[in-house]
Amino acid sequence: MARGIQTGDSAPDFTLPSQTGEPVRLSDRLGEHSVVLYFYPRDETRGCTAEACAFRDSYEVFAEAGAEVIGVSSDSVDKHAGFANHHKLPFTLLSDQGGAARKSYGVPAALGVLPGRVTYVIDRAGTVRHIFSSMLNIGGHIDDALTVVRKLQDERAPQ
Repeated sequence: MARGIQTGDSAPDFTLPSQTGEPVRLSDRLGEHSVVLYFYPRDETRGCTAEACAFRDSYEVFAEAGAEVIGVSSDSVDKHAGFANHHKLPFTLLSDQGGAARKSYGVPAALGVLPGRVTYVIDRAGTVRHIFSSMLNIGGHIDDALTVVRKLQDERAPQ
């Protein structure tokens, strides 16, 4: 079994359909922004809805800090569209139906069956700068990612 992506590794590139059906390539989103890429188990489950709504509620803060939020699960484009609409999610959700992106990052399964919940902060150069993995600590995903995104923004500020 290959080890998962670690801090300092290059983020594996991928192209997946968004909730609008448009193909999204990770490398196209980098450069101008850092990316907060979060993998989650399923749309409309309690924990996943809480996490998506927490990212939604902090979305402007992430945007001001120069980061784009992207959620990924194996749900279909149509399910993502309904989920995003239902909870007024302002960020991109990607459909990883075959699980290829999840596998390329080495996102573990929880309890051996549920797709895991892992957040990656990727800098503008495509380097993974932070990884947070927890099925239950939803707030930690948002708080930790925001701390790292702000640090990346400070690193870019002219001295």
